[in-house]
Amino acid sequence: MTHHMKRQLRRLSTQRPYQMIVGSAAVLVLATGAAALAAGVDDAPTDQRRTAESAPRLDDVASRAQARVAAPAPASPSASPSATPTASPAASPTQSPRITRAKVRATVDPDLTRKAAPKPPSSKVLRYDYQAQITYYYCGPAAVRNALSAAGIERGQDDLAAQLGTTEMGTNSAEDTTRVLNAVVKGDPYRTRMFAGTPSDGQIERLRADVVAAVADKRAVVANVAGDVTDLDGGWHSFPGGHYVAAVGYGDNGRTVRIADSADPSLPAYWVSVTTLANWIATRGYSA
Repeated sequence: MTHHMKRQLRRLSTQRPYQMIVGSAAVLVLATGAAALAAGVDDAPTDQRRTAESAPRLDDVASRAQARVAAPAPASPSASPSATPTASPAASPTQSPRITRAKVRATVDPDLTRKAAPKPPSSKVLRYDYQAQITYYYCGPAAVRNALSAAGIERGQDDLAAQLGTTEMGTNSAEDTTRVLNAVVKGDPYRTRMFAGTPSDGQIERLRADVVAAVADKRAVVANVAGDVTDLDGGWHSFPGGHYVAAVGYGDNGRTVRIADSADPSLPAYWVSVTTLANWIATRGYSA
């Protein structure tokens, strides 16, 4: 053994110098590597240790990812709180709000639900039961009686004379005829219109409207007249002390009026213009 080692040494000493250098370097590298393995990672370069120490652990990375998912995204600084309001479920175009009948009844204006009154016809004459006055001073009771018959109400002249307070001097005024008519007809529909003197255009128009409204409601008008008039057929009618007649119809939208007159049974009815009737009523009145 000793003899073999001596022989190897002699061989090495006789080889070229660069072979010895290479061999020495190899031996040095081997020695250095072994030392490094023995020392562990503490002998690693400083930069490598810093990189290993600063690198995040896998469990830390997972925790941070979970935190990002759980946290709500921050609102943009430029976004306005009212820029995108949340729509109410009732505002959806595909859904209609549910309205109950009670709500509908509470919000509907009762005046809007009423049907408009039908327009009166341009002309109308009531059916009535004509009767001439039974005494010379019963024109008031006879006129009221004829007017009531158009409403289907039958009353005797004597009975009506007692209610009207009629005497041989006649019946006092249209206030009396209005009072008795309302005592018999339901609803107190009659009102008194008085003319203090020559009627104005407004009073004539009021008379026309009253006659149309009453006749359209199946009611005759009772007028207290005085003086002389000529009807549309040329007949002359004179009552200087006063008289009562019933208006039982109209024509031409109320511009002409049908008169039931109890004074002369041979001429029970005739037509006059509404202006003629208004002047005939002057200083008196009428019940409509």
